[in-house]
Amino acid sequence: MRQIKNYIAAASWSRALVVVRAEAQAINPEIRKNEEKVVDSVAAAELSKPLTAYCRCWRSGTFPLCDGSHAKHNKATGDNVGPLLLKKAERVTSYI
Repeated sequence: MRQIKNYIAAASWSRALVVVRAEAQAINPEIRKNEEKVVDSVAAAELSKPLTAYCRCWRSGTFPLCDGSHAKHNKATGDNVGPLLLKKAERVTSYI
Protein backbone atom coordinates (compact mmCIF):
# COMPACT_ATOMS: atom_id res chain seq x y z
CA MET A 1 0.00 0.00 0.00
CA ARG A 2 2.88 2.35 0.79
CA GLN A 3 4.26 1.90 -2.73
CA ILE A 4 0.91 2.91 -4.20
CA LYS A 5 0.80 6.06 -2.05
CA ASN A 6 4.35 6.98 -3.09
CA TYR A 7 3.46 6.49 -6.74
CA ILE A 8 0.36 8.65 -6.42
CA ALA A 9 2.36 11.37 -4.69
CA ALA A 10 5.03 11.27 -7.40
CA ALA A 11 2.44 11.25 -10.17
CA SER A 12 0.68 14.31 -8.79
CA TRP A 13 3.91 16.36 -8.97
CA SER A 14 4.88 15.44 -12.50
CA ARG A 15 3.05 16.32 -15.69
CA ALA A 16 3.56 14.33 -18.83
CA LEU A 17 2.48 14.94 -22.37
CA VAL A 18 1.11 11.83 -24.00
CA VAL A 19 1.37 11.78 -27.78
CA VAL A 20 -0.66 9.33 -29.83
CA ARG A 21 0.56 9.11 -33.40
CA ALA A 22 -2.18 8.76 -35.96
CA GLU A 23 -0.54 6.24 -38.24
CA ALA A 24 -2.58 4.76 -41.06
CA GLN A 25 -2.56 1.17 -39.90
CA ALA A 26 -5.24 -1.12 -38.53
CA ILE A 27 -5.75 -1.20 -34.77
CA ASN A 28 -7.74 -4.43 -34.82
CA PRO A 29 -5.68 -7.08 -36.65
CA GLU A 30 -7.82 -10.16 -35.87
CA ILE A 31 -10.86 -9.68 -33.62
CA ARG A 32 -14.23 -10.32 -35.33
CA LYS A 33 -12.96 -9.25 -38.75
CA ASN A 34 -16.08 -10.68 -40.41
CA GLU A 35 -18.14 -7.80 -38.92
CA GLU A 36 -18.40 -4.40 -40.62
CA LYS A 37 -17.77 -2.58 -37.31
CA VAL A 38 -16.95 -4.08 -33.92
CA VAL A 39 -19.18 -2.42 -31.31
CA ASP A 40 -19.68 -3.95 -27.88
CA SER A 41 -22.36 -2.95 -25.38
CA VAL A 42 -22.26 -3.32 -21.62
CA ALA A 43 -25.29 -2.76 -19.41
CA ALA A 44 -24.66 -1.24 -16.00
CA ALA A 45 -27.22 -0.11 -13.45
CA GLU A 46 -25.16 2.63 -11.82
CA LEU A 47 -24.72 5.11 -14.68
CA SER A 48 -25.79 8.74 -14.74
CA LYS A 49 -26.45 8.84 -18.51
CA PRO A 50 -28.59 6.38 -20.49
CA LEU A 51 -25.81 5.80 -23.05
CA THR A 52 -22.09 6.66 -23.16
CA ALA A 53 -19.78 5.74 -26.04
CA TYR A 54 -16.08 5.21 -25.27
CA CYS A 55 -13.37 5.41 -27.94
CA ARG A 56 -11.42 2.29 -28.89
CA CYS A 57 -9.64 3.65 -31.97
CA TRP A 58 -7.45 6.19 -30.13
CA ARG A 59 -8.36 8.85 -32.73
CA SER A 60 -11.10 10.72 -30.84
CA GLY A 61 -10.67 14.43 -30.20
CA THR A 62 -12.74 13.96 -27.04
CA PHE A 63 -10.86 10.86 -25.79
CA PRO A 64 -11.80 8.80 -23.80
CA LEU A 65 -15.26 9.52 -25.21
CA CYS A 66 -16.04 8.55 -28.80
CA ASP A 67 -16.55 11.35 -31.32
CA GLY A 68 -17.00 9.11 -34.37
CA SER A 69 -13.37 9.40 -35.55
CA HIS A 70 -13.30 5.62 -36.03
CA ALA A 71 -15.36 6.05 -39.23
CA LYS A 72 -12.56 8.02 -40.93
CA HIS A 73 -9.93 5.64 -39.51
CA ASN A 74 -11.83 2.57 -40.72
CA LYS A 75 -12.22 4.03 -44.21
CA ALA A 76 -8.51 4.91 -44.44
CA THR A 77 -7.19 1.59 -43.11
CA GLY A 78 -9.87 -0.99 -43.87
CA ASP A 79 -10.19 -1.59 -40.13
CA ASN A 80 -13.50 -2.29 -38.37
CA VAL A 81 -13.02 -0.78 -34.92
CA GLY A 82 -15.99 0.88 -33.21
CA PRO A 83 -16.87 2.28 -29.78
CA LEU A 84 -17.62 0.57 -26.49
CA LEU A 85 -21.17 1.49 -25.50
CA LEU A 86 -22.14 1.64 -21.83
CA LYS A 87 -25.91 1.48 -21.49
CA LYS A 88 -27.85 2.19 -18.35
CA ALA A 89 -29.65 -1.00 -17.35
CA GLU A 90 -33.11 -0.87 -15.93
CA ARG A 91 -33.28 -2.01 -12.36
CA VAL A 92 -35.06 -5.30 -11.99
CA THR A 93 -36.81 -5.94 -8.72
CA SER A 94 -37.49 -9.55 -7.90
CA TYR A 95 -39.78 -10.68 -5.14
CA ILE A 96 -39.34 -14.05 -3.56
